Amino acid sequence: MAAKLYTEKHEVPYYECDVTNYMTPAMLLNVIILISEKQNLDLGLGADFMEQFGLGWVVIQYDISIDRLPEINETISISTQATSYNRFFAFREFWMKDSDGKELVHVRSTWVTMNKSSRKMVTIPAAALEPYDSEPVKRLPRLKRPTKVEAADDVIEQKYQVRYYDIDGNGHVNNAHYLEWFTDVLPMDFLATHQPTAIYLRFENEVQYGHMIDSIVTKPIEVDGELTTNHQILVGDAVSATATIKWRNHD
Repeated sequence: MAAKLYTEKHEVPYYECDVTNYMTPAMLLNVIILISEKQNLDLGLGADFMEQFGLGWVVIQYDISIDRLPEINETISISTQATSYNRFFAFREFWMKDSDGKELVHVRSTWVTMNKSSRKMVTIPAAALEPYDSEPVKRLPRLKRPTKVEAADDVIEQKYQVRYYDIDGNGHVNNAHYLEWFTDVLPMDFLATHQPTAIYLRFENEVQYGHMIDSIVTKPIEVDGELTTNHQILVGDAVSATATIKWRNHD
């Protein structure tokens, strides 16, 4: 039996877009997470359900393939499916398609359940998995890891203060803010003339309210014929998140 698929239509409003009138990568994450939350609610597995276990779902890795980003006022369909799982990890996919059914974005992601008191990863409760009809597996699909930023790399760096409104219901920084920090360091003229084609994003350590973070990015270089940037978020000397983003010239 295939895992349950949840789909909704979505009209892209102006506030999800940048100056080019295309959806920002950070808003892309916000929108797909909203769709997964709606599926959870539809199956009776919302935040209140997880709260009875003292747990919250936490994503630890994304692998995002982008044909093109949705644009302002475009009506797209967004689908999600909790595909497979084992004791500690769950695998969820997302798709964005245009009105003709052409795939715009495909997101693969790995999730864990976190104990909100201890802040530690714990075994996923069976009751939190059964309604999805996900496939039990020994090993989940392997997602591509970001390339590390090396000491010898030519980088751009910017500091950010973590604000109250950066924090989500799990008590740490919302996923989308990492993509804002990653990309905001790049010059505006680069961002206005390029779109990402792939984003490999991995979370290592929590970032919490009051932290001062360093966002570091390598200057764009050609890697295997693709314009590429490598990113990391630091709190002190600890790496909190890493990413590799591949880019193409904007249409």
